[in-house]
Amino acid sequence: MALSPQFLDELKHRFTLSDVVGRSVKLVRRGRESTGLCPFHNEKTPSFTVNDQKGFYHCFGCGAHGSVIDFVMNTQGMTFPEAIETLAGEVGMEVPKPSREEVERQKERASLTEVMEAVAQWYQTQLRSQIGKGALDYIKGRGLSNETLTRFGLGYAPSSRTALKDAMAARDIEEDQLVETGMLIKPEDGGAAYDRFRDRLMFPITDRQGRVIAFGGRALSKDAKAKYLNSPETTLFHKGATLYNWANARAASYDVGQVLVVEGYMDVIALAQFGIDYAVAPLGTALTEEQISHLWHMADEPILSFDGDNAGQRAAGRAVERALPMLRPGKSLRFMMMPPGDDPDSLVQREGRGSIEALIDEADPLVSMLWNNLTTGVQADTPERRAGLEKKIFTKLAEIQDENVKGLYQRDFRNRLFEQFRPPRRNTQRNRMQRGGGKRLAPATGLLASTKLGRIKTGAAVTDSIQQLLVLTLVHHPEIMVRHEEEVAGLVFTVPGLDELRNALVEKAAFGETLDREAVHAHLEGSGLMDIVRKMSADGSLKGDWFAWPEAALSDALTGFEHLLSRYQHITAAKEAYEQAEADYAADMTDENHARFVAAQATYRALEEKEADKEGYRLESGRFSFI
Repeated sequence: MALSPQFLDELKHRFTLSDVVGRSVKLVRRGRESTGLCPFHNEKTPSFTVNDQKGFYHCFGCGAHGSVIDFVMNTQGMTFPEAIETLAGEVGMEVPKPSREEVERQKERASLTEVMEAVAQWYQTQLRSQIGKGALDYIKGRGLSNETLTRFGLGYAPSSRTALKDAMAARDIEEDQLVETGMLIKPEDGGAAYDRFRDRLMFPITDRQGRVIAFGGRALSKDAKAKYLNSPETTLFHKGATLYNWANARAASYDVGQVLVVEGYMDVIALAQFGIDYAVAPLGTALTEEQISHLWHMADEPILSFDGDNAGQRAAGRAVERALPMLRPGKSLRFMMMPPGDDPDSLVQREGRGSIEALIDEADPLVSMLWNNLTTGVQADTPERRAGLEKKIFTKLAEIQDENVKGLYQRDFRNRLFEQFRPPRRNTQRNRMQRGGGKRLAPATGLLASTKLGRIKTGAAVTDSIQQLLVLTLVHHPEIMVRHEEEVAGLVFTVPGLDELRNALVEKAAFGETLDREAVHAHLEGSGLMDIVRKMSADGSLKGDWFAWPEAALSDALTGFEHLLSRYQHITAAKEAYEQAEADYAADMTDENHARFVAAQATYRALEEKEADKEGYRLESGRFSFI
């Protein structure tokens, strides 16, 4: 549909965008804009804005952006022409008529579609005739009901070489049209045309509007060269742009917010018979970019089903590779691996709908599949091999086109690398105190819990400052990592962003990389982590601690760092001891546990008060306190 910019602008101006969006999203007016929860991703805090003056919506959470036309397309699963027709009809605008050439093409397509509908009806009649008894017995033996057969329009192509050709000729359907739709094969030597599908169970393939555009045929004879045979590429049918059960699943997916991609026709049909109506299948090939785009119009995270064997794992890997460059905010894939020896058809027939839904709930996100593909079986036991693995990973991630998604994948994979190759953690005070390695007891309730309200409020702020200074010192004097790598790896941070900075530093140390300031800063800049450093550097409350800054001598930085580390370890251990004593007393209120709780509480509070005093001195004097 070729429409002028003037028409599209006029159509958009006929609508108040917030009125259209407000039909499905609860909006609150904020000045010139309206805000609400984004309809394109799950969120609890509104980040979706609508600007009527500018005529667009934008989500600051997932990046969704567009006009009233885009909104209708993406929320109702419409194509561009469908959205235009719908909106124009609402405001009484007449959509410009297509050119003469386009009219002719549309007439041709309509005529060919009518041919395919006639063929489909004839195949259905054959299935229920005496000639199709064997095919009907076979399909009922697969557990399908009459209602399901009718719903999916299954039919039978007789074994005769010209059965379809002769039947359509009797209906005055031209042979050339049957050749053009792929239903007849015309030999190149000029011989007589003959039926493409013979002695096959026939599955009509429809477009998104439900019009028959092609067929898939399953051979019933064991001697057939191909078990499954699809229509060839035609004016109506493009295999890589079509999905089996597209029209039915399209409607169902909007109700459940999900779409499931399985391998074959029988998987789709069996699932539908058990109430899972939102399944589709590619047509004998791996998913294409265009098919993935269609799936994303149906759901944000389509689930792809694969066999659980090695071949299935390889197929899943190819799907990851295909989708990776296309990822964008809010749009990804999940992967459902079948139990060995099962496919969706066999599993749902044997164990019912719940068995499939359980697998759907456990489906792995694309990020996990990609990590497994890149790391499974890889030897990374030397610095050189680890460096090779890291290069392989980040080269692959560079294929992601969306910069926001790419950056988040890079950060996620850095954390995974760190966790896989991190040095062993030290035993913490808390580990030593937990008797018998038991689980942490539940938090205290009632009167005991109320004592928490009396905790000194400055404690968290003081430890936040210590945490930030520890990491700043390491960033500006990374040589300290050589002496304290194991201790740094075992630290627990509560300030957002510090774990990621620490992980990046420990990762470089563990991989044997250069630990000079320039190299570390360049690494953090490339990783998008230097912004956290800049934010901390701008915090005036940290300025007085001269040892943490680049200008300090390494010896001064080391002295200050070690003193600060000791303080942090002491207060952290005291806090852990206090929390453990509190949990023990909550579980068993004996005199002994009460005495331990009171003593641990007093120790922790005394340390908090001491740290608060030091913090006050440091801020007033403008220098680090060695009290």
